[in-house]
This record gives sequence, C-alpha cells and structure tokens, in this order.
Amino acid sequence: MANSPKVNAELEIAPAVIRGQVIETDLVRFGGRNGDLEFLAPDPMSILGRLPLGNPSRLADVYALSVDEILDYLEALGKALDVRTNVHLQHALKLTLETAPMSESLVRHQYSRLPSLFLREELEDMVSQVGRDYLDGWVLERTASRGSKRYVRAFGARALHIVAGNTPVLSAVTVIRNAVARGDAIIKAPSNDPFTGIAVARTMIDMAPDHPLTKHVSIAYWKGGDEAFESKLYQPHNIEKIIAWGGFSSVKHVTKYIQPGLELVSFDPKRSISIIGAEAFESDAAMDDAAQRVATDFGANNQEVCASARVVYVMSGSDDDGIAKAEELARRAYSRLLKLPVQISTAPKGGINRDLLSHIDAASMLDDFYTVIGTRQGEGGVVVSKLPEPVDFATSLTNRVANFVPVDSITDILPRVDSYCQTIGIYPESLVGKIQDQLALAGGQRLVTLGYAGAATTGFGSPQDGVEPVRRLCKWIFREESDPAVTPGLWEMA
Repeated sequence: MANSPKVNAELEIAPAVIRGQVIETDLVRFGGRNGDLEFLAPDPMSILGRLPLGNPSRLADVYALSVDEILDYLEALGKALDVRTNVHLQHALKLTLETAPMSESLVRHQYSRLPSLFLREELEDMVSQVGRDYLDGWVLERTASRGSKRYVRAFGARALHIVAGNTPVLSAVTVIRNAVARGDAIIKAPSNDPFTGIAVARTMIDMAPDHPLTKHVSIAYWKGGDEAFESKLYQPHNIEKIIAWGGFSSVKHVTKYIQPGLELVSFDPKRSISIIGAEAFESDAAMDDAAQRVATDFGANNQEVCASARVVYVMSGSDDDGIAKAEELARRAYSRLLKLPVQISTAPKGGINRDLLSHIDAASMLDDFYTVIGTRQGEGGVVVSKLPEPVDFATSLTNRVANFVPVDSITDILPRVDSYCQTIGIYPESLVGKIQDQLALAGGQRLVTLGYAGAATTGFGSPQDGVEPVRRLCKWIFREESDPAVTPGLWEMA
C-alpha cells in the first residue's frame, strides 16, 4: 500500500465499524482530500476478510423483523442522533469541520437535521417507494390466463455503498435505505467526510449492539483506487450491488469491477439548472420574487450538491432589451444571495475556486459578451451571458457562482438538457405544465418549484437521478404456482 504504516499518536482515528464491532488496530496514515486533515484508520487489507457478510443466508435475522419493527429501530436511532447530546457526533462534527467542503454554519446545520431524516412519516414514505406488502411477504400479483399464479417479494442485497462526502447526511440516508430494504451494507467512508458515518454506526452499537440492523452495517475508510484491496472485495461472492455516488472518475473506476452477479447502481455526477419564464418581468414584485428564489437555488449548500443550480435560463429575450432584463434580475439575485441565512448559505469556504476565478476574470474582460456581477470578494456572484448560450466553463461553476443566460423560448433551452441534468427549478408554477414532458424527455430528472431545489421537501423516499433507490437496492424475486388441473403441464403437450 502507498500509505505509510508509521503511526502518530496525535492523529485522529477513523475506526472501522464492522457488524457491531469497533476496530482500531493495524492503523495506517491517510490524508484528507485536500490535505486538510491527516488521520489514522485500520489498514484495509487487515479488515478485508471481515467486511463481507459471506453466506447471504445470514440475512435471515433481519427477515425475522417486521417492517414496523425496523421503523421502530430507525425512529429510536434518529432520536439518538441529536448532536447536542451525542458524543460520537460531537467529535465527528469537530473533525468534519476541517475536511468538509462546506463552511462551518452549513455543516452544523446538516448535523442538526440528522434526526429529521428518521421521523416516522419520512420512513413510511421510503417504505411506500417499495411497497410495505412486498417488504413483509410474498404478494400475489396476478393469475395468468392459463391459471398460473405469480407471487413477488422484495429481498435485500449485500451491497457496497460508495458514499459522497459533499453533505454529512448521506451516510445516515444509506443506513436508512439499507434497513428498509433489509440488506447488508458495507459503506466506504468518503475522504472529505470520513467521520460522520462512523459516528452513526457507533451510535447504533450504543443503542442496540446485538440488533440485526446493527449487525448488518459496516463502515470503513480506504483510499479509492486501491486495486489490491478493491479487486478482492468487489467480487460477486462478497457483494451483489455497488451503489456509487461521486464524481466522474470515481464512478468510472468502479465500472471495471462490474461483472455477472455484480450490479452497479450509479448516482452519477449531475448538473442542475433553473428556468425563469417571461412572467418574472411582468412586475417589480415578480422580479423580486424570482430573484429571491433563484438566489436560493444556486446559493443553498454553497452550490456543493448536485441539486444546486448552476446555469439559469432566463426567458427575457435575447435582444438588447432582454439582456438588460436578465442583468437586472442577476443584480437582484446577487443582492438576495448575500442575505441568505447562514445555515443555508455563506461565502464559500476558502473563497472561489482558483481555476473558476481565472475563468471569471477572463470573462470580465470580454464585456461585449459577458457581465460579471460580484465575485470580487470571494463571496459568489453571477456571470450574465450576452449570447443565448452558457459560458464555456459552465460545468466548473461552483462556490455560489451562477451563469444567467437570456433566451427567447423553451426551444433554446431543450438542447442544453441531457441525462446529466438532475434538478430543474421552474418559475412560475404555471410554466411547469407547459414544459414538463419536454424536459423529462430531454433528460431532466427532477422538476421543482423555483427556490426549492435544495430543500428536499419530499424527503429521501422520492426517486433520485431517474431511479427509485430503495427499489434498486432490492432483489425482486418471483415464484409461480401452477396446478396441473388448471394449467396443463408441458408433459401433457401433444
């Protein structure tokens, strides 16, 4: 391995938590994603033999639980994940503030909302995505015309979860999804958040050390791309599914291990946009309303998540008058951006990305093509295009920097929507019905009211990136029941 085996007692430890056991031995040094924090974690090769569940029949213990018993456990876990009283979370928060891409107030807010993910109504919503009857038993779906009956049940899988670290809640969401599906989860802690998931797993041990749901969660850190380790773990006899979040290179790397018996469920890197209709310019109040909403969509979570708007298409028209309208809307949005609540948005941690800033500087010198609003103090801002097309660095937009593009109609926008387009915030609501099918066919995967892209108001039980996550975590098994008196057997064929 490339990691030094030298142990520094002053470094923090990110232990492995494997099926109810905390492992802090055979430690090696790892560095955070941006060199922000070095920490110690068990040598991955030393835990390789312990991570896989082995025989899938060992999942039988979670099938002794009803859906209600699973939700009772999760509800209790949510109450225990109160950062004000949970010492594991308090310690993880302290360390995550050093490694997370978000600023302190945003990270603290994410930690504070952990219990809300486990509210009963949120859990029931996730159950409904699969269907309670399918989780609790065999469901008679239909009787064929020739008399055979078809029964279907959802079974959990042994899965590896490669979790993104752009928000601390994702490890907790993974624990919930795994429990609802009655699966066995091996969670790879992300380099920019190696501590939150461990804190959740340790809380599970404190709460119910011998509970089947506790015994079917493992979490550990290893450096992505460690082929000596991954080539042994990522095998069908160990796992049946890989659920991969993350950037293009990390997801592409995982595909090399996919083979018969090992399925990839990928939450690919996505881009999100906003669409503002001409109605925004019918009154001063409407323009203010649209400005507040769009500022929230590209400012929330400091634009660190896939749902954050980056390019904003403004149906102001692409002539001089339309460009002037788009610039005025951008100025108002910039003003609203600076006033967003600190638990929702702040000046980005470390300022604007250096490469992005160089692109913005270049654009500011091309005033025939762009107008740059803000960004000078590293606070974020808007680049307004004077042509009906995004800037050529649109895929690099981050740190609360949006690109406003004046267009004439939806036909100017549709060619820019593809399968990489996740969330689309739309204003006004009356515009949605006119364009929703076109956007969905073009590749858009989540259509929301402008201003709510980062709100997740429908919870994690909704479809994500064009799939239903918990359903994809399940294996769908069916059985046929045939009575020869009703359904003639093949042996009776003349």
